[in-house]
Amino acid sequence: MHRYRTHTCGQLRETNTGENVRLSGWVHRVRDHGGLLFIDLRDHYGLTQIVVDPDSAAFGTAEQLRSEWCVRIDGLVKKRTAETVNPNLATGAVELFASEIEVLSAAKELPLPVFGEPDYPEDTRLKYRFLDLRRETLHANIMKRTQVIASMRRRMTEIGFTEFSTPILTASSPEGARDFLVPSRIHQGKFYALPQAPQQYKQLLMVAGFDRYFQIAPCFRDEDPRADRLPGEFYQLDLEMSFVTQDDILGTMEPVMRGLFEEFADGKRVTETFRRIPYDTAIRTYGSDKPDLRNPIEMQAVTQHFAGSGFKVFARMIEADPKAEVWAIPAKGGGSRAFCDRMNSWAQQQGQPGLGYIFWRTENGALEGAGPVAKNIGEERTEALRQQLGLEDGDAVFFVAGNPKTFYRFAGDARTRVGTELGLVDTNSFELAWIVDFPFYEWSEEEKKLDFAHNPFSMPQGGLDALANQDPLTIKAYQYDLVCNGFEIASGGLRNHIPELMVKAFGLVGLDETTVEERFGGLYRAFQYGAPPHGGMAPGIDRIVMLICGVQNLREITLFPMNQQAQDLLMGAPSEAGTRQLRELGIRINPAS
Repeated sequence: MHRYRTHTCGQLRETNTGENVRLSGWVHRVRDHGGLLFIDLRDHYGLTQIVVDPDSAAFGTAEQLRSEWCVRIDGLVKKRTAETVNPNLATGAVELFASEIEVLSAAKELPLPVFGEPDYPEDTRLKYRFLDLRRETLHANIMKRTQVIASMRRRMTEIGFTEFSTPILTASSPEGARDFLVPSRIHQGKFYALPQAPQQYKQLLMVAGFDRYFQIAPCFRDEDPRADRLPGEFYQLDLEMSFVTQDDILGTMEPVMRGLFEEFADGKRVTETFRRIPYDTAIRTYGSDKPDLRNPIEMQAVTQHFAGSGFKVFARMIEADPKAEVWAIPAKGGGSRAFCDRMNSWAQQQGQPGLGYIFWRTENGALEGAGPVAKNIGEERTEALRQQLGLEDGDAVFFVAGNPKTFYRFAGDARTRVGTELGLVDTNSFELAWIVDFPFYEWSEEEKKLDFAHNPFSMPQGGLDALANQDPLTIKAYQYDLVCNGFEIASGGLRNHIPELMVKAFGLVGLDETTVEERFGGLYRAFQYGAPPHGGMAPGIDRIVMLICGVQNLREITLFPMNQQAQDLLMGAPSEAGTRQLRELGIRINPAS
């Protein structure tokens, strides 16, 4: 018999009845039923119920066992009686009557419980992550993550992609975040950077003629943490293709992403055909470039109904500013003063003056709009609004006004709030869509100059002619995001592979040809030697797994995450370097005052 086990704790079935077996695992729970001890023994594969009779030689040892002790148990497999079968357990038709128990490793008093799923302070969970990972839900999430990655690899290989590994120690890259720098001992005073993404390397692979590349790529960005972005590192399914148009890339990856979600949907509906929504449309309709399409609310411009109206706040705004607009957020089923007042109060909590609203109700057999806005604009305009928005008795509409650039995010948040509060969001689906036609440039108020709005290596729509003759702020890029349920889960684009185009594009943000060659020399030189048209994207593995597992925080699907202060409490990182290490690197610490 094997030293530790003949079977796993998730393996025994009725067909094993009458066998003498050996199991090893952790004591999940001990229950005393009038002298008869029941032990739930757990390992990676499942759980088996152990019965220890007072007459058993193992009883004395069993009485000493505590939660999370690691033990070996020998015994006889018996079939459970009909009334004691546990249908929720894979091994629930049998139990093991213990004849011998060996304690392999005792456990101190636990700093956090493993049995059950109680809320517990996050710092404790992260410091003792090895215990936290024993909890059923977190353990299952991590296994689901590995299955998702395996599925990605299989799907990419099946459609002709080859997996390549790119360097971790590299040069700084303009991905829009801070680099993690690694000092060089050999070249003192110089630094490597951990890759924010394998962007330049995957493009160089296309120039080298490899055609279809993918990688489960670790990426490193020195960013502040939030629920959908961990500090330090994250992983993405990085990919690139040669001789392709934007349609080719989206058409290739849509079946991959749809199939991936369908495989792990667990009964939830998955979008059959992904819509392609222009960026400008997404902003005006949903107030976001990563809209949650499970929410059916679509905003509309209703400026004309307020121009010259008796609602002076909006009317004066429209008259004074030609860029001013009024947007409507229809709220099916929200037609009560209590709900409208609650939304108005919420808006004020967000630092807004409030939310104008109209709600419709039937009085004396007639449908009429109610609220201060309706009173001020009159019956005719109120009815025209209702007709445009398709609203009925018991419905409401909320209004935001001003320059859309200053309020669209708040309008999007209000749309989300209304949809959530009224239960309009379909929580039993994965709604995926492409957001396309992103602006190539944006205006930086901080630096008072043009800057790239997205990926600086993307191809501008219209090419060199657009860069030379078009208002830069009107140029669109061959860039696209894949969004799902309010999260951006992938980003990509066609690449600017023409040297002259590259220089011109960077020139508009203030970088001359010499600077471009210095900062992006590898790509710039490569493009001089026959670069193929190419493009790609990078679905974020962490966010995809978070959505599939139905959790709200990336820490629930990550093995050893940092805390909100970017600290690894388990390993004690970041930590101070020793004097000898610093001397070898030629570094002296100059503490911030």
